[in-house]
Amino acid sequence: MRVPGLTYTSREEVDVYRFSWPVSLGLPLVMVAAQAFLPVRIPALGVFDFGLLLTIFFAISRRSPVSGLLTGAVIGILQDCLTRTPVGVFGIAKTLVGFGASSIGIKFDVENIGTRFLLTFFFYVIHSAVVLAIQRLLMGQAIHLNLGHAAGASMLNSLLAVFLFALLDRLKIRE
Repeated sequence: MRVPGLTYTSREEVDVYRFSWPVSLGLPLVMVAAQAFLPVRIPALGVFDFGLLLTIFFAISRRSPVSGLLTGAVIGILQDCLTRTPVGVFGIAKTLVGFGASSIGIKFDVENIGTRFLLTFFFYVIHSAVVLAIQRLLMGQAIHLNLGHAAGASMLNSLLAVFLFALLDRLKIRE
């Protein structure tokens, strides 16, 4: 029996995208460099994590857990190298986010604006929790958690992601 208006999408029918080499290599370099150097001039931009947003976007677009994991690792380590964070902190956090986002991208429609907002919010919180845990538990740093700032940063990054992902959708190449 067929229910009108209800369709089943198998994993094989989900759109998987790839990106050109200049986009795959150049965009993370430009965005992470901007994140490292722009907040020096404009401190308000320090709330945005462009590396995290790119990790989420590439992971949900490619829909491959291995690709998401590698993308997160490379962007995270690049971000560690360009900031004052010890090498590996953002690498570990973004690796986990890349793997998680690509795994979710396989199961859900991630082309929807609301879904993108919620995914970014969720993964920003996960990323922040992992970074905090690494700094506190593994590095022994006395890091104070400001929940109001974290919630605001999650919201702002999620809003930026909706617009940024719409722009980046134009760079996708369908497989």
